[in-house]
Amino acid sequence: MKTNKLFTLTLAVLTASCLVTTAWATPPKMKMTTEVPSGIATPDKLETRIGTLTSFDGVPDEKTAQKVYDNLDFQRAVQAYLTSIPIASMSGMRKGLLTFGPANTTALLFENQMDSKALWLTPNTVSIYMVMWLELKDEPMVLETPPNVLGIIDNHWFQYVADFGNAGPDKGQGGKFLILPPGYKGEVPEGYHVARTATYGNWVIWRGSPVNGDCAPAVNTTKKIFRVYPLSQKNNPPKMNFINVSGKYHNTIHSMDYRFWEEINDVVQAEPSFGENPEILGLLASIGIEKGKPFNPDARMKKIPH
Repeated sequence: MKTNKLFTLTLAVLTASCLVTTAWATPPKMKMTTEVPSGIATPDKLETRIGTLTSFDGVPDEKTAQKVYDNLDFQRAVQAYLTSIPIASMSGMRKGLLTFGPANTTALLFENQMDSKALWLTPNTVSIYMVMWLELKDEPMVLETPPNVLGIIDNHWFQYVADFGNAGPDKGQGGKFLILPPGYKGEVPEGYHVARTATYGNWVIWRGSPVNGDCAPAVNTTKKIFRVYPLSQKNNPPKMNFINVSGKYHNTIHSMDYRFWEEINDVVQAEPSFGENPEILGLLASIGIEKGKPFNPDARMKKIPH
């Protein structure tokens, strides 16, 4: 008799326990309960291209969270790479040019035209390339340019600053150009073609043309006329150093390994941030390249692209 009573009591407790569990597992429908359409709630398990993602009540577990963050960093790095190739390219250009001498006073001339010893992007072997790296500080710089050339100035972000020569305001006659540095608010004298740059570093390149197959006329004209100097030294400009780099090995192409990111960081650290698209700078900051901060990705970040 006692055994039957004990069994009945145990059964009642288990039944009550099941009812309570069922009640908690299926929340009661309240007056303000809102139906949630299918496809909105986060599934507890998702099969994706980066693997299985698992969560509970929409909250990812630790392994899934890390996998998602790794993928997010990877996607940001891909977008940063695609949008920052011009920046890295200009960094590579600067380093290649400065192997021959300091900025502002060194001009490289391909007196015998371009050849395979020069690692450049998109040049030809017909034009007579002439190039230099312009580095501004707090005062404007003057460029005295030769006639009958196709010249351009791009800033360190690889953005347009000015044309000179046949496509410039001097209309192919040559002239004096005044390049104003970032944030310059000083006096701007007359008598110059004026352009403002958003960076301190700038790429200056111009092309001459052979005359009946002879490169000497274009080269000699540049050596005679081309000068670069601070505005304050207009009455006593420093001497230019012209170097014939035809046949001389040098590299101006950006890296395609981890050093790519270091090249971009060099430009970000060297230049004012206001000169570049804030969306690009924000993307770079999301992967650790930010003005005024060291670029030091950890082992996890370095492993992600591989």
